[in-house]
Order: sequence, then structure tokens, then C-alpha cells
Amino acid sequence: MAEHMTDSSVSHPSEPHHGVPDPSAPNPHATSRSLAAHLLRGVVGFGLIGSTFALIPTVGAPALLLFAPGFVALRGCPTCWILGLIQTVSAGRVQGTCTVGGCAPLRPPRQAPPREQ
Repeated sequence: MAEHMTDSSVSHPSEPHHGVPDPSAPNPHATSRSLAAHLLRGVVGFGLIGSTFALIPTVGAPALLLFAPGFVALRGCPTCWILGLIQTVSAGRVQGTCTVGGCAPLRPPRQAPPREQ
């Protein structure tokens, strides 16, 4: 007779996976406390990266030293900064729900238009 074996490392699809980040949760490293702070980080980061390329013909290799602080200001690559901008702008406004079948945004309930008398 075969005994029923259970493996605690295998979880049911509807159970949360431990150690796997929730894809609908905002990335705390990419978002900012305010839109102004995020835009300021973008100006500094893109300014430093742009200065790197603009100064290479005249200064040479030392201009590459501006590249790393530009990435630090953006908290990663330019794409990460753009995604952080989207998350900062939409923080608290867009919410979603995820089920086994997939994820979908939650839409606020529609209010009926006022009746005319």
C-alpha cells in the first residue's frame, strides 16, 4: 500500500508564495515621498548622465565618473526611474486585485446620475 506523502515545500496555487514579491505592490526603492522629490532626482540623475556624454570629447575618461552618481540619483536605470514616476503619481489611486486566474485593476463603483424631476 502506498502512503500519502505530503510535501510542505509545495504550496497550493491560491496560497501566497513565501519569498516571492507581490507584483502588484509598489517598489519602495523606486517610488518617492512626493512628485517634486522624484522629479528633482530625475533632473539630477539625467543631468549627470547627460553631462557624462557631453564632457567625454573634452575631458575624456574622467567624465565617466559622473555616470555612477547619475545612476544613484535615479535609484537604478532610467527605466526604473520612469516606473517609479508612474508609481509615485498613481500611489493610492490605482488598486488591483490578484486571483489565481490573473490580476485586474479595481474600478471604483459607478454612481448613478442624479434623477431629474
